[in-house]
Amino acid sequence: MKQLLLISLGSLLTGGIMAQTFFDNFDSYTVNQKLGPQSSGQWTTWSNAPGGPEDVNVVNTDAFSPSNSLRFTSTAANGGPVDVVRQFGVLNTGQFSLSFKMKVTSGSAAYFNLQKNAAMGAYALDAFFQDNGTLVFNQIAGFSANYPQGTWFDFRLDINFNINKWEVFIDDVSAGYFSNTVNQVAAIDLYPVDNATPYSADFYVDDFQTIITPYTLTALNAAITYVGFNGGNVASNVVTPKCKVRNLGTSAITSFDISANYNGTTINQSFSGLNLTSLAEQTFTLTTPITLAAGSNALTFTVSNVNGMGADNDPADDVSSMLVNPVVPAEGKMVVGEEATGTWCQWCPRGAVYMDMFESDYDQFWAGIAVHNADPMVVTDYDASIGQLIGGYPSALVDRGPEVDPGQMNTDFVARLQTPPVAFIENGATWDPATRMLYVSVTADFQAAANNNYKIACVLTEDGVTGTGAGWSQSNAYAGGANGVMGGFEALPNPVPAATMVYNHVARAIQPSFAGYANSFPASVNAGDAHTVNFLFILPATWDENNLHIIGMLIDPSGRIDNAGKATITEAVANGYDYGTVASTESLPLNQVDDRFQVYPNPTAANTTVAIQLEQPADVQLRLTDMTGKIMTGRNYTQLSGAHTIELPTAGMPAGVYFVEFEVNGMIEVKRLVVE
Repeated sequence: MKQLLLISLGSLLTGGIMAQTFFDNFDSYTVNQKLGPQSSGQWTTWSNAPGGPEDVNVVNTDAFSPSNSLRFTSTAANGGPVDVVRQFGVLNTGQFSLSFKMKVTSGSAAYFNLQKNAAMGAYALDAFFQDNGTLVFNQIAGFSANYPQGTWFDFRLDINFNINKWEVFIDDVSAGYFSNTVNQVAAIDLYPVDNATPYSADFYVDDFQTIITPYTLTALNAAITYVGFNGGNVASNVVTPKCKVRNLGTSAITSFDISANYNGTTINQSFSGLNLTSLAEQTFTLTTPITLAAGSNALTFTVSNVNGMGADNDPADDVSSMLVNPVVPAEGKMVVGEEATGTWCQWCPRGAVYMDMFESDYDQFWAGIAVHNADPMVVTDYDASIGQLIGGYPSALVDRGPEVDPGQMNTDFVARLQTPPVAFIENGATWDPATRMLYVSVTADFQAAANNNYKIACVLTEDGVTGTGAGWSQSNAYAGGANGVMGGFEALPNPVPAATMVYNHVARAIQPSFAGYANSFPASVNAGDAHTVNFLFILPATWDENNLHIIGMLIDPSGRIDNAGKATITEAVANGYDYGTVASTESLPLNQVDDRFQVYPNPTAANTTVAIQLEQPADVQLRLTDMTGKIMTGRNYTQLSGAHTIELPTAGMPAGVYFVEFEVNGMIEVKRLVVE
C-alpha cells in the first residue's frame, strides 16, 4: 500500500504547521510491472518517462515487509539503465526526513543521489553504498559509515535546513552529521551503479518514507546554514573558516557578529554594511585561519547581535557545527592524479574543475596531471599508455589505481594519502634559461626495503596553457546550465572559444616512459638507502618555465604509483641537483660527477676538444648539433674505455650556440658550446 499522511506537529512549529508524510511499501502494486504507471504519479524516472526503460519493476523475490519491494541491479561501468525518481518539491527551510529499508547483496554496491532542483542534473548529495560495506558521500570529504551487507537495514537521513545539519542513521543509530554546501533538495534518484571494479550494483528498497516539516518565517532571524572552511580536510592544513548566513526572517539584515570555535580556539568577527533580504543567503569567510588537528573536533559557528539588537526571534538556528575529523597523511606522501581529457570531449570540463579543486585544497599532497588526447596538447606516448587503462573520457587514475570519474577521486585520494610510501621523493634541478636545458634529479630516499622491480619516472606539467585555433576550443556539455553547475562552465558557451580557455596541469613530457626507468635501482635496496635517477629536458620556447612543475614518481612492481614529489623549477633548483648514482644491476660505465665530460675551449673559434673518462668499456656516441637539432658532425666508438680526448672541428661553422651530446649506453649528457 501507499499513503500520504498529514500529521499535526503544532507543538514543534509556529502556527501549527502540518508535517507531510509519504509512505510506500509497494505491496499494492502488480509484480513484474513497472513502478511509475502504477504509482498515480508518485514515482517517475530521470527522463520523466514512467513505464520506459529507466523505470524499475516491482518484485516479490525479497522484501522487508511482505511481499513486494524494488530491486536495482546493473553490471555496467556507468550503471543503469534503471533510473527511478521521487520528487519532493524544492525544500530549503524547515526539516526533512528520508528513510527506507535497504538490502545490498554481499559484495555488491548501491547508490542514490539527492537532486537540488526539480530539473534533474544539479546534485545535492551522492550516496555510495560501496561493495566493501562502507557508505560515503561524494560531496562530504572525510565522512564514512559502515552498513550491513546481505541483510535488511534501515537507512535514515534527517535534515534541518535552517541550521544545515544533515544526520545519518543506520538502524536508528547515528553515524554522524555534517553540513552540506548544497543545503537544498527536490528529489531522490535511485540508480544502480558501482564506483569500483568489478562493477556490480545489486540492492533492494522497501518501506520508503519522507516527512516534510515546513517552517514559518519570524520577523528577525539570522540562521547559520553552512559551516566549513576553505582548504583540504587534512591534518596540519591551515584553512580559513567560513559559514553561510541566511535570512529566515521578514526584515532585512544589515549586521551581525560571528563567533567560530574549533579545538579550543575562538575567533570573533563583526560584519556590517549588509543588505541580506528575506530568504537571501551569503557566505562569510573569517580573516583568521585555523590549523586542522588530528582527531574529531567540532567546528561551531554562532551568529548574534543581529542588526545590533542582541538575540533574534529564533535562537534555535543561531548555532551550527560540523565534526572535523581530518585525514592524517602518511609521512612524506604525495598522491598523483592522472586525468584523461581532451578539448573535443564535452564532459571533460568536469575533469578540469575537479583537478583545480584538488590542487587548491591539497596542493602539498597532490600532483595533478592532465593527459590530453587528440588535441594540440597531446603527448603521444603518455596518451597511448593512459588509453589502455581507461574506458572513456573524462576519466581519472589515482596513483594508477582503478579508473574513476574525476568527480569521484576523493575516496581513492584519501585511501592513498594514508598509505605509507616505500620511499620519499625529492626533485632537484639545474636550469639554463639560455639553452633551455633542464637537468632533473629524482632521488628516492627509501623508508622500507625494495628491489629493482621499482622504477622512477619523471613528468613535466604546465599551468596556464593557451593556444589559438579550433583545436584549442573546449567542447562544453555544461553550457546553459542544463546539466548542472560545473565550476563556471555552465555560464560559458559550447564550445568555449580558444581565446577564453586556459588549461592547467597539462602533461608536457614524460621520461623515460609511462612504466619508468627499468634500471632505476639495484637488485636489493635497504631501508635508509637513497638512489637518484637523472633526466634531461630541453624546453621549447613556447613553454613557460615559470608555470612548470616537475613530478618525480616511484612506480611499484604492480604498476601503481607508490609516491611522488612535486616542485617548480625554482624549488627544484633550490633543492640542488644530485648527480648521485643511477643504480642498475652493475656499475655504470660513466662517472657520475660534474666533470664526467668536458668541452674546451668554450667559446671557440676553431676546433674544440671533448675530454671523457670511462670506468669500464662502453659504446659511445658523440654528436654536435645546432639549435634546431640538426647534427653537424658525429662519431661512434665501440667499447671505448679509460681517459680520452676527442677533437671536434668547428672551423668555418657559423657563429652561434651549439650542443655537444655525449651518449653512453642510452644515457645522454649535453653541454652548450659557443662558436665565435
